[in-house]
Amino acid sequence: MLRKLTTMLAASAAAILMAGGIAAAQDVIKIGASAPKTGPLGAPAAVTHWPNIKLWSEEVNKRGGLKVGDKQMKVEIIELDDKTTADEAIKNITRLATVDKVDFLVTPYATGLNAATAPLIAKFGYPHIATTAATDNVAEFAKRWPNSAWMLGTSRQLAEGAAEALKKLRDSGAIGKRVALVNVADAFGLELVRAGKPALEKAGFEIVYETSYPLGTQDVAPIISAAKAANPDAFVAFSYPPDTFALTDQARIQKFDVGAFYVGVGTAFPSYIGRFKDAANGVMGVGGIDPNSQAIADYRKRHKDVTGVEPDSWASAVTYAGLEILGQAIERAGTIDRAKVVAELRKAPFKTVIGEVDLKDGINHKVWTVGQWQDGVFNGVAADGIPGAKAPVKKEPWK
Repeated sequence: MLRKLTTMLAASAAAILMAGGIAAAQDVIKIGASAPKTGPLGAPAAVTHWPNIKLWSEEVNKRGGLKVGDKQMKVEIIELDDKTTADEAIKNITRLATVDKVDFLVTPYATGLNAATAPLIAKFGYPHIATTAATDNVAEFAKRWPNSAWMLGTSRQLAEGAAEALKKLRDSGAIGKRVALVNVADAFGLELVRAGKPALEKAGFEIVYETSYPLGTQDVAPIISAAKAANPDAFVAFSYPPDTFALTDQARIQKFDVGAFYVGVGTAFPSYIGRFKDAANGVMGVGGIDPNSQAIADYRKRHKDVTGVEPDSWASAVTYAGLEILGQAIERAGTIDRAKVVAELRKAPFKTVIGEVDLKDGINHKVWTVGQWQDGVFNGVAADGIPGAKAPVKKEPWK
């Protein structure tokens, strides 16, 4: 009799523990994140993407989790390396959805990887809040995949911003009209040059040198040499971070001095000013921030305190804002039902560190387009829909 009672008590205890385990599991929101940790975009993702996932998830859990209906649900992040390849990214999304059975996904990193995985993310019904993809296809993508929202702007916006900043310099007498134009030959660079070349020509510039190069190119010395030989007044490169740094290095080595020097993604990185120091002053690139924004200042401090590193001065804050939007959409829906969360994306605007974001058509229309290093700050000097852009200044000879 005693043995039977002991067995019954043990079974009851096991049932209670099992029920508690299930309850605990149900009080956690599993979020999958597939992005580069290795490959050509591993280093830039380590600046812009992964630290913001760490910051957001730690902040959410520190305050007890997301309020989902009458529950406080903490978040658990499952990270996978896509190795900067579309094939690996697709495999990762499939695994996260079917094996790990995550409740939500963090957007992939970069234009090409977002475009490659968008159909699959839509197929599984996840909200897709793309924060590091700049493409002129955003209107088409937002209609084709109503689960998606595109935060970083279009290639046309970014390219026309570059032309606008150069035109201001030319009209002030700081530079002439001759431009050397180069681009990385992936989705990002190809779209930007297709929009940027006509924008520059429409603004009255003459393209005196033009070339493209494959993603992952390490030797850019011939590009700078040929650009210098064309004797331009301005140099514009729609580049990714590794080549942004390499092009700047070569410009300094070869004493390629122009009144306007613009390089693409990566110019806004803290490591750019850290590496080039005073020589970076006057360099322009994609992005920018409003250094007078208290919300941005607070975000940057929290980022450094939690992750130990500085955020970049463009897409870092946008990436964090995308995570804020995901969290707010879940809380507004009051459920982790993905369809209901997706529906919230197109409703009321969201309050974020980059300001109010309205995604009623799946597109964030208010974006910084060009930043410039001025006295150690990457100030926004061109924007679409955002006031407060500073005037661009002439780039002095390399120090």
